[in-house]
Amino acid sequence: MSITEAFGEYRTGKTQIALTLCVQVQLPQSMGGSSSKAAFIDTEGTHGLVYQGLFPFHATPSNSSGFSLRRAPQFRPERIRAIAQRFGVDEEAALENILVARAFNSDHQMELITDVAARFAEERGVYRLLVIDSIIALFRCDYSGRGELAERQQRLNLMLNRLMKISEEYNVAVFITNQVTADPGGGMTFVADPKKPVGGHVIAHASTTRLSLRKGRGEERIAKIYDSPECPEGEASYAISSGGIIDVSG
Repeated sequence: MSITEAFGEYRTGKTQIALTLCVQVQLPQSMGGSSSKAAFIDTEGTHGLVYQGLFPFHATPSNSSGFSLRRAPQFRPERIRAIAQRFGVDEEAALENILVARAFNSDHQMELITDVAARFAEERGVYRLLVIDSIIALFRCDYSGRGELAERQQRLNLMLNRLMKISEEYNVAVFITNQVTADPGGGMTFVADPKKPVGGHVIAHASTTRLSLRKGRGEERIAKIYDSPECPEGEASYAISSGGIIDVSG
């Protein structure tokens, strides 16, 4: 297994792809799945999570590490339910099979990855997907300016190295989302889209396959193979539906 990275600006469907994968991995092999479970680490507050430990998607934890924890009012399991309906998966089972946690800083993110690895070791062969949405958000908050850039990249490199080891040791696919930043010099060249992924060469070297996501016309989104050792460069169109990501390439 290896690390797959999907990067793009907001509203390109990065999180929706991750959620769709979390349901698809539960499907039988005859339907393109692996009859297994997924782990999801949320760093951007996408799901309104306020607890800090690892719990099934629909569980309400009472406490963890001495903290009083509760479910956030805006917690949204309905996305998983809708995607499960599309694939004919039992909704409650789909939620139960996704381990989820919210990270609040980059150190906490690393701790959660260690906790996930421990869970993978306890239930070897049960989990086949680990999602981190997104890999870079908390690092951009914790480390600011060029003065802290070297330290940020070193810490990020350690985390990605840990993810690669987890992927290989437990035969788990790692899917990470990444943000983009505007390239000040991009407008001076003939590049159509001057935005570039955050994280520099550290993420580029760690990710085996990189997908570039961008907005198309209307509700259309376009995924491009940015870098892959196996697949040639190509594009495909998709859209975000109530049942997750759907192919609209025709």
